[in-house]
Amino acid sequence: MKPIKQEKINIITLGCSKNLVDTETLMKQIAANKIKIVHNEDNSDARTVIINTCGFIADAKEESVNTILSHIRAKEEGIIDSVYVMGCLSERYKEELEAEMPEVDAYFGVYDQKQIIESLQLDYKKNLIGEQLLTTPKHYAYLKISEGCDRTCSFCAIPLFKGKHKSVEKEILIKNATQLVKGGVKELMLIAQDLTYYGIDIYKKNALYDLLMELSDINGLEWIRLHYAYPGNFPFEILDAIKERSNICKYIDIPIQHISDNVLRNMRRAHTASATRKLIQTIREKVPEMAIRTTMLVGHPGEEERDFEELLRFTEESKFDRLGVFTYSTEEGTYGYSRFADTITQEIKQSRADKLMDLQQGISFNINQKRVGETHRVIIDRKEKNHYIGRTQFDSPDVDNEVILNARNLKPGEFYQARIIGADSFELFAEIAE
Repeated sequence: MKPIKQEKINIITLGCSKNLVDTETLMKQIAANKIKIVHNEDNSDARTVIINTCGFIADAKEESVNTILSHIRAKEEGIIDSVYVMGCLSERYKEELEAEMPEVDAYFGVYDQKQIIESLQLDYKKNLIGEQLLTTPKHYAYLKISEGCDRTCSFCAIPLFKGKHKSVEKEILIKNATQLVKGGVKELMLIAQDLTYYGIDIYKKNALYDLLMELSDINGLEWIRLHYAYPGNFPFEILDAIKERSNICKYIDIPIQHISDNVLRNMRRAHTASATRKLIQTIREKVPEMAIRTTMLVGHPGEEERDFEELLRFTEESKFDRLGVFTYSTEEGTYGYSRFADTITQEIKQSRADKLMDLQQGISFNINQKRVGETHRVIIDRKEKNHYIGRTQFDSPDVDNEVILNARNLKPGEFYQARIIGADSFELFAEIAE
C-alpha cells in the first residue's frame, strides 16, 4: 500500500448516530497524530478520504455504494489520492466490494480502527480508546454504551455484522462522559442497538439504572436522553431514575415495530401486543410527562390488511409523541430472508407507511397545539438567518420537533425559558419568556 499524503483527511459518515460515534473516535486518533481531520467536507482539498458506510437496509446500502463510486471517480481524475472504506457495508460485504471496486485502497470492518490507523501509517494510541472528536455542535454528543445485539429479529441484519451484544464498562463511559462535559457538552444521547440489555453480559444483570444514576451525578451534565430501548424485558427501574433526576430527560425512544401478535411472531420479537400496551401504560403512569418516540415497520411478510388496521388503531390510541416508519426490505442472511417470501408489493408497503405517517402527523399536530401557552426550558442548537433553532427536553436533535425563536443575542448551547406561541405538526414557535 502506497504512503498517503497526510496533510489532511476527510471522513464521510453515512447511516446512524452509532456510525457517527465510530467516526468521532477515529477522528480523535487521527488528530492525535497531528493530522488535520475534517468531516463531510464538500469540495475538500483533502487528498485522502475515508468513507464510513451503512449496510442496514437497501436504500442505505445503495447510498454507500454510490458514495464509494463517486470517490473512485475522483481518485481516477486525480482529485484525491486514496480512498478507504470502513463500517457496516464493508464488514458485511468486504469480499464482494473488493472484487467489484478494487480501486479502493483498503476495506475495513466495524471493529478495525486500529488497523485503519496503522494503514494510514499513524500511531494508534490506546490511552484514547473511546474518546471522541465531536462532529456535533459542542453542546451535545452521542455516547455509545454498547455494540452488537443478542436479539434475533427476523428483519434485522445488524447482528450479522455487529456480532453479539458487548457492553462498555461503566468506568470507561463515566470517564468519557466526564471529559465530554469538561469540553462543553451539556446533553448526552445514550445510544446502542439495545440500551435495555446494557450490563447483562459483563455484570450479569441489567445495569442501565446504575449507569444512569452515575451519569446524572456528573457536574455540568444538564440533559441525558435515552435512545433505542427494546420493549421486551424492559427494565422498569429506569423510570424511577427518569422521574427522580431532573437532568434525565422525560424522553425515551422505544422501537415497537408492530402491535399485531401475528406480525410480532413473524418478526421474532420478544414482546406481545398485551405486554406492549402494558409497557406504554406503565411508562405514562409513572412518568406522565414522558415523551415517547417509536419506530414501526410495515410490509413484513405475513402482514395482512387486518394486521395493519390493528396497527393504525393502536397508533391512534397510543398517541405517541414521535413516530417513524420503515418499509420491510429483504436482507440476505436474516431469518426473514430464509423463512419468508417477500410477497407484499412495494406499492402496498409504501401506501401503508404513508397512511401511518398521515395519522401520526395529525397526532403530532394535536400534541403540539396543547403546548401553546406553555413555557419550557429550551437549548439553542444554532442560528438560521434571523431566528434561532432550539429544542425542549422532549426532542432529540435531527429527528424530532424544533423550537423556532425570533429573538436577539441568544447563544447556541445555552438554555433559555421560552413561551410557546404557535405550533404545527413538527415545529414549535416561541418567544423568550421575560
